[in-house]
Amino acid sequence: MTVSPCRSNFFVKHKDLYNFLLNVQENCFNNNCRQIVSISLEINWVDPLLVLDKLTQANEINFYFENQGKKEAIAAIDTVTKLEIDGKDRFKQAENYIKSCLKNIINFGDNHSNFAGAHFFCYFSFFDQNAQIDYPFPSATVFLPRWQIGIKNKHCILVNNIIIQASTNVENILQDLQDKINQIQTLEDLSANVEQLPNKFRKRSVTNAEDFKQAVGSAVEKIRSSYLTKIVLANALDVKSSNYFNLFKSLNNLRRTHPNCYIFSTSNGKGQNFIGASPERLITIHNQELISDALAGSAPRGKTPAEDAANANRLLNSIKERHEHSLVIDFITQRLTQLGLLPQKLAPRLRQLSNIQHLWTPITAIVPPNVHPLKIVSQLHPTPAVAGATRDFACAEIRRYERFERGLYAAPLGWIDAKGNCEFIVGIRSALIDGDRARLYAGAGIVAGSDPEKEFAEVQLKLQALLKALV
Repeated sequence: MTVSPCRSNFFVKHKDLYNFLLNVQENCFNNNCRQIVSISLEINWVDPLLVLDKLTQANEINFYFENQGKKEAIAAIDTVTKLEIDGKDRFKQAENYIKSCLKNIINFGDNHSNFAGAHFFCYFSFFDQNAQIDYPFPSATVFLPRWQIGIKNKHCILVNNIIIQASTNVENILQDLQDKINQIQTLEDLSANVEQLPNKFRKRSVTNAEDFKQAVGSAVEKIRSSYLTKIVLANALDVKSSNYFNLFKSLNNLRRTHPNCYIFSTSNGKGQNFIGASPERLITIHNQELISDALAGSAPRGKTPAEDAANANRLLNSIKERHEHSLVIDFITQRLTQLGLLPQKLAPRLRQLSNIQHLWTPITAIVPPNVHPLKIVSQLHPTPAVAGATRDFACAEIRRYERFERGLYAAPLGWIDAKGNCEFIVGIRSALIDGDRARLYAGAGIVAGSDPEKEFAEVQLKLQALLKALV
């Protein structure tokens, strides 16, 4: 058998990896077991969105996450192992699943860089059980990807997770890894050269304007007469395109038009994708330091600097908007305290996006090693920013008012690594994409004093921002 010089060079350069894999294989043979190996290698910088676009197969689960402000992005492609479940116990089951997988993972390579090592990608639906039987995503999915590529600043890390057993051909694994690196490093970003044909969209609101305003009026009445102090009512817009939606170009548009949002996408491996540009982080944990965003209370951006400043000033001084904001702050701090954490509120500020601005208070805490990130996620989801207060009563009312399945809308999506670092966002300003059809979601927080016309206008503003990006 002849070995190409290119291949033999790769084997020589990665002799340590080759010997490491042989040892793992021998151990599997001796103990009649399987082992997951996570290989992390630094490669030349490449755009993870481009890798996602070029390497994903239609029948593979994938995940994409980008935060331009932090100069980081991560793409996860295909699965080595996954869990899909429904029901009230989903966060605990997901936590146990991750812990049990981690016991069977051995790491090789650069484990100290950002995004090195095994990461588990998770998405949960808003409710613990989807009422719509054929909704395309289960209420909880956790997976360890086969390929993961992450960038932080100008560093790029490729992670290959593989299952080794006695019968595994180690040379084939190295060959596959070399082929994948070559494929990734020769990718060219063609997005700038592609002519964009104007899409023709047919649009239909799932809840018509009058019904939505009536629901807002009814909710305000209920707030006046009962223990409901806030409810978030969403609307959905169904869009039919003359062509199939282009995921890569749509995400590229989202990151250009919303540079200070989290750009995200996840696929179920059956042809449907859930994408969006969310301004709201549920939690980030880095080296045991947690940050959560209290984000509620909104106003449009102005067309001129003076109008923009006036809108911001009105927002900062509005009793209604500040009340809505304080409900979220109180909820997050209480929930973190119940877990034994000591939350600290940072100074309130404005979160200014391209077409809307929000009241924003970051909340920080130190997380002890025995508190798993998913325990915190389950404690916080859903916050009053996307459900209401009191929460259980608001969720029951949401089911009554809304005529569509929320699914992944306003629900937690994110990743967790082996050290307990994580990042979860809330899937708002989002769309479910299925071929040439898309369903866009947006909501508004209803409190005492809410005006149905203004709340309807706010939802339209949020929907338009997403609609403009879709290709």
